[in-house]
Amino acid sequence: MIMTRCNLTRLSFNRPGCGMHRTLFFRLVAFILVGGSIAACTSPSDGDSWQDDLAPVPATTTVGGSNSACRLPVTFDIAESWVPETVDADERGGTPVQGTVSLACEIDAKPAGHAGFLRVWASEDTKLDSREVLNGYMAEETGVEEPTYRETKAGPFPATEVTYLKPGAAEAETKRERALAVELPQGSVVLQLGGLDTREHENMLPAYVLARNTMRDSITSAQPVP
Repeated sequence: MIMTRCNLTRLSFNRPGCGMHRTLFFRLVAFILVGGSIAACTSPSDGDSWQDDLAPVPATTTVGGSNSACRLPVTFDIAESWVPETVDADERGGTPVQGTVSLACEIDAKPAGHAGFLRVWASEDTKLDSREVLNGYMAEETGVEEPTYRETKAGPFPATEVTYLKPGAAEAETKRERALAVELPQGSVVLQLGGLDTREHENMLPAYVLARNTMRDSITSAQPVP
């Protein structure tokens, strides 16, 4: 390292002609400190909450048709070892309702090695568009932070999607979740993916992408080709 009359090692910037060196030195220090702070606080998920580059996992079966575990106004493919189950009425005589949709199906990810569910909420009401359906659903979702919405497609159908944060299991921890409202000829559905924490949520996203991309009308649907 070449030394100058300003003697940077001793920070003696008071000699004549050292003003420029002093300014450049402190600007460099500030740049290093700020850059280090940003690198420490930013993760890949912070930069791309949608993660649109994710590829779906291979399909093994479908859910939603008359012969499937859950009868729905839409059919879609599900990933290997994910287990769908119809949600029956509880002891009070009804199924959970959120906004304009009722919980119709829970697809359990535990047999596939993940801690979470892909939940399907459904309605036969055809008067509301996907944004209205999602707004009603999210209005009753508790603890929501930093929701981000976008208009998209689920198969050929108009859809509105939201990604957001909710309180996690640990104190002061948040976890990411996602919901998708789909406008259908026979009504609407909301596909919701949570997870034990953000890591589990991200591990399950390829199965969610598979379901979103393969949505089709229940009347004309068929089993996927192996």
